[in-house]
Amino acid sequence: MEQKGSVSSPQDVPVPPSSLGSSSGLQYGALTNSISSLAPLTADKPVISQRRAYVAIAVLCYVNLLNYMERYTIAGVLSELQKFFDISDSTAGLLQTVFICSFLLLAPLFGYLGDRYNRKYIMLCGLSVWLLTAAGSSFVSKSQFWLLLLLRALVGVGEASYSTVAPTIIGDLFSGGRRSVMICIFYIFIPVGSGLGYITGAGSASLTGDWRWALRITPIMGVVGLILMVFLCPNPPRGAAETHGDGVTAHSSYKEDVKYLLKNKSYVWSSLGVTALAFLTGALAFWMPTFLARAHITQGLRPPCTGETCNSTDSFIFGAVTVVTGILGGALGTTLSRYFRDKVTHADPLICAVGMLGSVPCLFITIFVASSSIPATYVFIFFGELLLSLNWAVLADILLYVVVPTRRATAEALQITFGHLLGDAGSPYLLGVISDAIRSSNPKTHDWNFRSLMYSLLLCPFVGILGGVFFLITTMYINKDRKAVQQLVEEDLHPRQGSTPDSSMELSNKRNV
Repeated sequence: MEQKGSVSSPQDVPVPPSSLGSSSGLQYGALTNSISSLAPLTADKPVISQRRAYVAIAVLCYVNLLNYMERYTIAGVLSELQKFFDISDSTAGLLQTVFICSFLLLAPLFGYLGDRYNRKYIMLCGLSVWLLTAAGSSFVSKSQFWLLLLLRALVGVGEASYSTVAPTIIGDLFSGGRRSVMICIFYIFIPVGSGLGYITGAGSASLTGDWRWALRITPIMGVVGLILMVFLCPNPPRGAAETHGDGVTAHSSYKEDVKYLLKNKSYVWSSLGVTALAFLTGALAFWMPTFLARAHITQGLRPPCTGETCNSTDSFIFGAVTVVTGILGGALGTTLSRYFRDKVTHADPLICAVGMLGSVPCLFITIFVASSSIPATYVFIFFGELLLSLNWAVLADILLYVVVPTRRATAEALQITFGHLLGDAGSPYLLGVISDAIRSSNPKTHDWNFRSLMYSLLLCPFVGILGGVFFLITTMYINKDRKAVQQLVEEDLHPRQGSTPDSSMELSNKRNV
């Protein structure tokens, strides 16, 4: 049977799974047909102009910034929120847990859709849900904490659609060193947005005297992002960067995609590292401003919070530190990656391992020195976050070059799902439960409130060690898996030079019979 379906124009039209053939492993099934059937008889021209690609990156970065600002505005006003709803540490931790749970449960769905349908429309629908639910959560009354939890869960729906799809669009707009730079810029906005989330959340509450305004800023800014995405964000053909604009249009079943990813050892081990990183950063991001505020009270530097609006200094400073370390760490990680990649072929996972393991002593010192010196605490927070921030852009780049183009959205989705499921979905709540359990022995002491949270935070450095080990294991497989993807593209494109599309397709079909 002549397989012409895999040479369709790069539109987002699903193709029946039967076009794949029987392969689901490293042979990539009909992906071979799709790539080998491309016939660049004339000079290749990119489908998306360079100028338009850069504009698209700016829009995607802006929306990514808002995503992470919104995610951590609650952490910036957590003390006020706990006082308003009269909730414990463990209950407060649920606000982040329900958000992450909905986020991770829906990520596989959006990953599946992102590999098969129009990615721009998927992001627009998800962001619309995010704007409505994020704004709605600011109108919850004191007796409706359950409704706040529900709305926080629905916010995760919108963010899941964006986080799984946006990196794959960047991967299809750029390749090589330029892709690394663009990915770095995109992922720098994770810590930058997180830091600005603390600052805007605390600042809005301080200026208005009402913590609810902290939850209204990002939806207002999000409307602008939604409009910009409608008019300025393209939906490039999948694999366009690797195939000089032609794109790869192979379609496979979800089962075959998962089988391929599970056989990809670099993907599996780096995803476990991402999980440890998510656990660590999620717990620290949620609890560190509160931990620092309690440290001030323990040292007698600040009276306990008794009003509806609490002192926001720690949220401002921690947010600023997160922004600065995010920019410096992301840029440094990408610079090291580009410098060492040609000299040390497994440099990327090695950089991630150094970042994780190097942050461990900084975290230990941060936790124990907080009871005696706030300035010293911030110094070690700075270096710990700087080392952790080396990882974000490098990890995204690893996924893009060890996974074939038509399975990248699924790979992003599964990494997000398991990374959050075993990482920051439970870490804020788990640390809150540990803190409550320790504090129950002496619940009326402010010093014990601080120390109970301090002891619960000790779990984080041990998870950091585990993550470093996972990245070291990744170094053993990264070269093999990267070459497998490169070889697939290069070997199937080269035989086609000088041939006609029909003859190349015929040859490809014979190889797959």
